Amino acid sequence: MLLATSRLGTCFRFTSHAETCSPSGELAGKAGNCNTENNSECCQAGQKYPQYRCSPTVTGATSARMTINSFEKDGDGGGPSECDGNYHRNDESVVALSTGWYNGGSRCGKNIKITANGNSVLAKVVDECDSVNGCDAEHDFQPPCHNNIVDASQAVWKALKIPDSQIGDYEITWSDA
Repeated sequence: MLLATSRLGTCFRFTSHAETCSPSGELAGKAGNCNTENNSECCQAGQKYPQYRCSPTVTGATSARMTINSFEKDGDGGGPSECDGNYHRNDESVVALSTGWYNGGSRCGKNIKITANGNSVLAKVVDECDSVNGCDAEHDFQPPCHNNIVDASQAVWKALKIPDSQIGDYEITWSDA
């Protein structure tokens, strides 16, 4: 398993047979001041990171990896959310989606249903887990996100009753609500 992140928190590299898109390029890493609040991976100078402009097809139960992110000011999520230009508290059920699923903001402000661990929760899409850009100040010097990431606030993890020892990278399914 290869690890990576976006400006929106930890995004772990995970390759699934269900993936329907391939990398669209590579980004050369540039090191900088990276916030590791949620064990975020920081860019390494000279390392190549895959970029994705697409994500797997969304279905009624889309397989994904859920990662943890702080959407608060000075958190590991970098700048304010793309959808509304605001920061969000960790007790709000909010998420960022990989670039392909974010789809130019078409899901902004809409809820998605996330299912894991025998539980489901609705979470509002407030940001993009950038799968193309990274390794700069705007993205908290974190690599681009993989193409199958739902980057979730602490509130989402809590609602799904995922054990603390497993918080950070978890297999889920999601759908538009």
